[in-house]
Amino acid sequence: MHQIQELAAGVLEQIEAGRTLTEALAAGGQNLAPRDRAALQDLGYGVLRHRAELHLMLRSLVPKPLPEARLERVLLVALYQIFYTRAAEYAIVNEAVILAASVAHGRFKGLVNGALRNALRRRETLPEVALVSEEGRFNHPQWWIDALKRHYPDAWQSILEASNAHPPMTLRVNRRKGTDEAYRERLAAEGIETRSPGPGALTLLRPVNVRELPDFAAGAVSVQDWGAQQAAMWLDLAAGQRVLDACAAPGGKSGHMLELADIDLTALDADAGRLRRVDDNLRRLGLKARLLTGDAGDVDSWWDGKPYDRILADVPCSASGVVCRHPDIKWLRRPTDFAGLARQQRRIIDALWSVLASGGKMLYATCSIFPEENAQQLAGFLERCRDARCLKQEQLLPTERHDGFYYALLEKI
Repeated sequence: MHQIQELAAGVLEQIEAGRTLTEALAAGGQNLAPRDRAALQDLGYGVLRHRAELHLMLRSLVPKPLPEARLERVLLVALYQIFYTRAAEYAIVNEAVILAASVAHGRFKGLVNGALRNALRRRETLPEVALVSEEGRFNHPQWWIDALKRHYPDAWQSILEASNAHPPMTLRVNRRKGTDEAYRERLAAEGIETRSPGPGALTLLRPVNVRELPDFAAGAVSVQDWGAQQAAMWLDLAAGQRVLDACAAPGGKSGHMLELADIDLTALDADAGRLRRVDDNLRRLGLKARLLTGDAGDVDSWWDGKPYDRILADVPCSASGVVCRHPDIKWLRRPTDFAGLARQQRRIIDALWSVLASGGKMLYATCSIFPEENAQQLAGFLERCRDARCLKQEQLLPTERHDGFYYALLEKI
């Protein structure tokens, strides 16, 4: 176990250095057996979901930060194991002590042993120390909590609770290969229970490995959040339209658009490596698109001069609406990030608007819940582009049913 504890502590170190959880887990778990990789993933996600609470518990046990930051992270991992996993208590403590013995010539071995045994003695009451602050109660940075209170005075607590929950596993049924009702019956035959969040989608009551899904490899279904599925449905697609999916990777929305209509689709992304994931997804679905590597904000570098009838502008954003899937986001983001993100979003949508046909529609989309990236961005765009009309917009807040997204459908007059 101490190897997994050590790797998990290393994942936390990489997060503190600015890497994403996905990157850190990929680096830490590349040589692990599947079972150990799953254990590492649970620790990485779990500690980050409960980081503020665990930190306050740690400070109650060890009032001053240890001079060895590595041991601080080991203690956070061990506390998560004690309070949120079924791992044997003696093993958690013993393995953490073994790990402590390899740091700083073992000078803090006794301290780690004492702190964790104290945590076990205080198992019923120790979590209460986190309740003294909103950060501890809601496991989000205080600036984030304050922003949600300001923007959503009636919903901020439910947003935080949904962001801390385990996300639902929702499938998008490929309508070219069957109906959602028929696929639901196939799942039921395999003992997999579902509910329907809406047309063409099925949410599993218990997540499973995609290998357990009937005909997943043949493209019968894709894993896609119900909120994310709204993008393709908002675009009013029809056969023969020339469509651009800007910032397309990893390709979920590209695949959905091609399932809905026989369109001429171009999937654009600035990252050639991520664009390969789009290709992989489309191959599994048996669909085709034109793949282009390029900067969506620099149309002269990739555009062929023919206007598009529809454009999906799924722009880079804070990803504040998908924290339940990426708990590192709430700790990596800073309040100062939004000005830079807003400039990047503005640059992209202004550029894309220039390649939209007259009478065409562009969907501005983010997976953010902050108005600076959404309603405020839309208001600025409408001021700059007088030939634009907003047909509808919606802010989806995170719930147990779906993640958080913002959509604004624009028409070129």
